Amino acid sequence: TWVHCGLAPTRHIGRVRVHPGDPDLVYVAALGHAHGPNEERGVYRSQDGGRSWQLVLHRGPDAGAVDLVIDPHNPRVLYATFWETRRLPWRLDSGGPGSGLWRSTDGGDTWTDISRRPGLPEGVLGRIGVAASPARTGRLWAIVEAEDGAVFRSDDHGEHWERLSEQPELRWRAWYYQHIFADPVDADTVWVLDLDVWRSIDGGRAFTSVPVPHGDAHDLWFDSADPRRLILGSDGGANVSYDGGISWSSCFNQPTAELYHVTTDTREPYRVYAAQQDNTTISLPSHSELGAIAQVDAYDVGGGESGYIAVRPDDPDTVFAGSYLGTITRYDHRTRTARPVHVWPDSTLGGGASEARYRFNWTAPILLSPHDPDVLYQAGNQVFRSADEGQSWTPISPDLTRADPDKLTSSGGELTADNTGAEYYCTVFALAESPVQAGVLWAGTDDGLVHVTRDAGATWTDVTPPDLEAWTLVSIVEPSPHEAGTAYVAAERHRLDDFSPLLWRTRDFGATWDRLDGGLPAGEFCRVIREDPERRELLYCGTETGVHVSFDGGAAWRSLRGSLPVVPVHDLVVRGDDLVAATHGRSIWILDDLPAIRQHQGGHEEAAVHLYEPRRVVQLPTRPGFISGQGSARSYRYVGPTVITYDVRPRPGEDDQEAVLVDSGENRAGGAIVLYRLRDPGEAEVRLTFLDAAGQEIRSFHAGPGDEGREKPEPGRPTEARPPRRRGLNRFVWDLRHAPPAPIRIDPPREESPWARAVGPLVPPGAYQVRLEVGGEVRTAAFEVAKDPRNRAVQADLEAQYQHALSVWRRLSDLNESVSAIRELRRQLDRWTGEGEELGAAAGALRKALSEVEGELVQVDPKGSARLSNPDRLDGKLRALLAQASFPARPTEAAVAVAAELSRRLDGVLARLDSLMEGQVEEFNQLVRRAGVPALAPRPEQARTGVAAVAADAGDPGGSLKRRV
Repeated sequence: TWVHCGLAPTRHIGRVRVHPGDPDLVYVAALGHAHGPNEERGVYRSQDGGRSWQLVLHRGPDAGAVDLVIDPHNPRVLYATFWETRRLPWRLDSGGPGSGLWRSTDGGDTWTDISRRPGLPEGVLGRIGVAASPARTGRLWAIVEAEDGAVFRSDDHGEHWERLSEQPELRWRAWYYQHIFADPVDADTVWVLDLDVWRSIDGGRAFTSVPVPHGDAHDLWFDSADPRRLILGSDGGANVSYDGGISWSSCFNQPTAELYHVTTDTREPYRVYAAQQDNTTISLPSHSELGAIAQVDAYDVGGGESGYIAVRPDDPDTVFAGSYLGTITRYDHRTRTARPVHVWPDSTLGGGASEARYRFNWTAPILLSPHDPDVLYQAGNQVFRSADEGQSWTPISPDLTRADPDKLTSSGGELTADNTGAEYYCTVFALAESPVQAGVLWAGTDDGLVHVTRDAGATWTDVTPPDLEAWTLVSIVEPSPHEAGTAYVAAERHRLDDFSPLLWRTRDFGATWDRLDGGLPAGEFCRVIREDPERRELLYCGTETGVHVSFDGGAAWRSLRGSLPVVPVHDLVVRGDDLVAATHGRSIWILDDLPAIRQHQGGHEEAAVHLYEPRRVVQLPTRPGFISGQGSARSYRYVGPTVITYDVRPRPGEDDQEAVLVDSGENRAGGAIVLYRLRDPGEAEVRLTFLDAAGQEIRSFHAGPGDEGREKPEPGRPTEARPPRRRGLNRFVWDLRHAPPAPIRIDPPREESPWARAVGPLVPPGAYQVRLEVGGEVRTAAFEVAKDPRNRAVQADLEAQYQHALSVWRRLSDLNESVSAIRELRRQLDRWTGEGEELGAAAGALRKALSEVEGELVQVDPKGSARLSNPDRLDGKLRALLAQASFPARPTEAAVAVAAELSRRLDGVLARLDSLMEGQVEEFNQLVRRAGVPALAPRPEQARTGVAAVAADAGDPGGSLKRRV
């Protein structure tokens, strides 16, 4: 749990430092607003654990504190660096009169500027990193961005400085790094973080590169008790070293990828495509046969870290992917090769936008026409079209931007020029073609213009909304999937220090516009808006902190966060019944519940009970043992990218019945997802019953007050899922299976292997129903179960497999119930041990006869090693056959023959058990009755069990036992 401790107006925090002897004494270096001036910049101090703050060092509205250290030898001595910087959409400026290095010797009460002490650079200063050595009193390190910048060292608390390494690699892109760290025990070892990690062991005169798992390093932590134990923070995540940086843990176990845009292909199950900041593009499946979406499922598709991706709908092995500076490649998955097909392959890296013939944004749009997959578009400051997969390109528009020359200059400021393409401005940022009418293209620019063409680019019209301010980034233009003249615009101005949400809609090709952002939270600026292709005016909006939904065309908005983390959502795409989200920091997520959202009306929330019609279920294959169980409460599911970790753990507080693989993407719940609303369940029982098309019950689940989603496990079987009974929205997943076979209830196996655990038969494709009962309210909804479209089996094959599985399932239930009856009788026979020669001998003989029958049904080895040291008994054979019957195909002739053979063998054994019940058991009961003691009888609860229950003879409740089938 967390408590907010203030300082929200500072917005960007550089460092937090806690006094080593007083946890309530805290210092903060606040950079302030990165994109505009503000007074809440500087060094803050709290003496009461964050309840109140004092601004103890301030340098005006344009320079903020970016680094801060407490002297490890005297915590009243502090060093802070100030940085004057401003990042605008078209440039970044690093350096100015506000930058400098400051020192306090009285715990922050007063400060001294030591930026011009002997040895430090003269002239304009930029970003400075500072570190105090724990290994030597007075030793201080600084890495300084300046015209004559370098690494510097002071041995007298900053009064005098020595110039050390001038290696340019240590100060490459100085505004982005400038991190320096002193070794906690070796006074001559110092680390510098940049694109690479650097270490000096000679006091800072020379540095060598330290291999690490990922570049762009920004933070380093030392264990003061064991300095060989390190944690490195980089653009790839966190890495741990236990040997001083010789080896590191992986960063591929953290779902931290930053994605710009997302798309899907036409496969079923479909694949998801996105470009990852500081990594490659990636393609990964929405469902994996592994049971969890792993790194082995993923591959890159060309392009680079920042681009759009377009997949041919008629050939999903052909992918066009982009990156910065206009990069675009054609990837062929058949050969795993990516061919460059740039519009104009002239590299302008290192130069300003004015030096480029065509200006392409860091995230330049790429799209294939929804009407003709041979038509490919890419946008720079103009829109380009190719009809031959990038072999040739034709501009189909003039420059659609403001093309302001003042905003096309070199970026970085007067100290360190930095031109990667990230600050290329006056470009087309958003491009889309109407899916309703061919040739209607919309273009939105990063400098605040919207254009439309209705003739495939022959003529363009400026249709910018009148209240869309100049220099605003048009992030997404969404043509309506329902009307050619309707389009939506999501725009934002956060790099102009304006965080307002901005959404528009036109219904007349841009002649007039309506604002749609009135219901969104202030300060939550918008990245993307999409209209649902199935329901008009059902809108989804991705913002800087999550997802919102509108059911009325934008008149009102509500959060659609669910289990999605609080994270920037840069793009959304609707794929069938799924909503796919590309987040900037928490990877890719999918919301599976769109059918219920499409059905939702305002009155549903006021109804006592409402049941949504479940989505169509496609039976996709998954390896046994890695299947999430029924009752999952998750809405969004994480799908990647990351690497699978084969540790398993349950999710605390959720209804999943099986442990799930961690650090991996999640498959869609493997069954029918049922969503229902309860106004107030009170004390009423909630019951969900699943039926076939004829209304025959397949399986039922129920929960009453106090169940809290789970019940005490029944001996010998997994915990049965319980439908949730919360006020508001509830979610339950049925795995499309019958209940497991009747269990062995007496002395069940203590640790049954999940691979040997028998599950109920999987229902075949077809029409099904779910019935919800709450108190006296009953609701019913129909849904479809469809086969995997890749499966060549016909319906008759799947029906035959289902009937085969049912027959094996019934026979396994017969067997287990009979074993329970045998064990209950044997337990009762223990009462007559030593009760006289005749009774004792009869009890022993009956116990032996029952055990012989049991030994043919199940393995009775008490050591638990029977599976490998003894042949399977009938139960093991039936379990194995039942597991094989889950494959969606006609059962083999051999499987049917084996099932018949096992059934005959089981009938023979059970006939012997019947004979025992009617003969030897009855004879024993006659003996004990003559002795005046109670006869053998089943436990009462056994008389109520299922398929092959053991019951007392109705005419003689205390007498003989019979098997009821």
